Amino acid sequence: MLYPDPKNLGRFHYAGISGSGMSALAQFQIMTEGSVSGSDRAFDRGEQTETRAMLEKLGITIFPQDGSGINEDCKALVVSTAVEEKVLDFAIAQKAGVPIIHRSELLSHYVANYRTVAVGGTSGKSTVVAMIFEILQATGHNPSIITGGNLVLLEQQGLIGNAWFGGSDILVVEADESDGSIVRYEPSVGVVLNLSKDHKEPHEIANMFMKFRDQTRESFVVGEGENLMNIATNACVFGFGSRATIRAKDVILEPSFSLFFVDNIHFKIPVPGRHNVENALAAIAACYTLGVSISAMVQPLTQFRGVNRRFQSLGIANGVEVVDDFAHNPAKVHAAIETAQRRASRVLAIYQPHGFSPTRFLRKDFVNAFTHALRPNDKLWLLEIYYAGGTAQRDFSANDIVLEIAACGKQAGFAPPAKFYSNNF
Repeated sequence: MLYPDPKNLGRFHYAGISGSGMSALAQFQIMTEGSVSGSDRAFDRGEQTETRAMLEKLGITIFPQDGSGINEDCKALVVSTAVEEKVLDFAIAQKAGVPIIHRSELLSHYVANYRTVAVGGTSGKSTVVAMIFEILQATGHNPSIITGGNLVLLEQQGLIGNAWFGGSDILVVEADESDGSIVRYEPSVGVVLNLSKDHKEPHEIANMFMKFRDQTRESFVVGEGENLMNIATNACVFGFGSRATIRAKDVILEPSFSLFFVDNIHFKIPVPGRHNVENALAAIAACYTLGVSISAMVQPLTQFRGVNRRFQSLGIANGVEVVDDFAHNPAKVHAAIETAQRRASRVLAIYQPHGFSPTRFLRKDFVNAFTHALRPNDKLWLLEIYYAGGTAQRDFSANDIVLEIAACGKQAGFAPPAKFYSNNF
C-alpha cells in the first residue's frame, strides 16, 4: 500500500503504543529521524508510567486515547490487531481519511529497506533475535533491532530495550506468525526456529513458513524439526542431529549455563536449558550466513546479557529462588519448567493464561504440557485468565483447566484474585 515515508514526511500516531511490537516500531521510527506520537488506554489509567516516560524522553508525544492525536499534522495511524475499530483514534482516522497502517505493514517497509535478518518460529524468537544482535554488535556490524522482548543490554542504557538503530544496513527483527504477518516480509536472511501449535493450527503455520522461505532474498536458516524439513531444501539447518549444518556436540546442561561444541569450537552460554542451546545454534547459523566466523561468535555468546523475563532470576528468599519467565504457549511452558527442574528438587509454578481466545484454542495442549512436565513433588497454581478487554467470550475459567490437570494426578490449584497467600505452599 502507499503511505507516507515514516522517516521524514509527517507524524505517525500509534494507537496502543505501550505494546511491545508497537513501542519498538515507534522508537525505531523516531531513532531514524521520524516524527512520532502515540496513545494507550494503559497510560490513560495511570499505568506503565515508566514506559511512558522512556517514550517521551525519546521525543514521542503521548496523547489521551480519545482521538485528539488524529489532527491536521497526523499523516498516518499505526495499529496492531488488538486495536479495534471502535477505538476513537481508529474511528476518527477512518472518518478523516487518514491512512491506517497495520504494524506489520510498517515493519515490512523497514524489512524491505534494510539487509534484514527476520526470525520466525513458535518459540524462542526474542532470545534468538537478541543473540544475533549481540553477536553482530560485538563483531563490528553496528546492527539495528526491532523486537518483542526487552534486551538487558539495551535496558542498561536506559532504553525500553526492544529497539535500537545501529547505523548500518543490517536490521534484526522478529517475524510473527501469530497474526499471519510473517508472510508480509521479504528479508535478506529468513530464520525459522521451530513449529508447534500456537495461535493457529500447525498446518496453517507451516504454509506461512513456506511462503516466508520463498520470499527470503539471500539465505534461509531452519531448525532440524521433522515438521520443517519440507522448507529445508538448500537451507542452513541447525540442531543436534546429523542433518544439521550448524550442529551442537558434547552438550552439557548445567543449572545456570550450557556448554557445547560447534565445528570443534567450544561455546559457553550463560543461559540454561537445551532450548537455549538450540537458540544459540540458530543465532550462530544466521550470523554465519552473514559472513561472521564461528570462532568470532564465542565471546559475544559467552557475554550474552539475555532478554527481560526469559528465565530471569529475581533473587532468592528463604532458600527459594524466584524466576520470571514469559513462557506463554505449551511448548515454552514445558521448556521453562524442565529448565527450572535442573536447579531445584521441587518447582512451585505460578502461571496466568493470557487471553480467553488463545487459552481456549490451546486448552488441551496446556493440560498436556503441565501434566507431562510436572514431577510428583512439583506444584502448579493457575491465576485466572487475563482479560485484556474487547469482545472475547469469557465462558470458562482457569479453574476448569486446574481440575483437568489435577485429574491427571498432578498437584495443581486455582489462585483466585487477591487470594493467593504464601501459606498455600
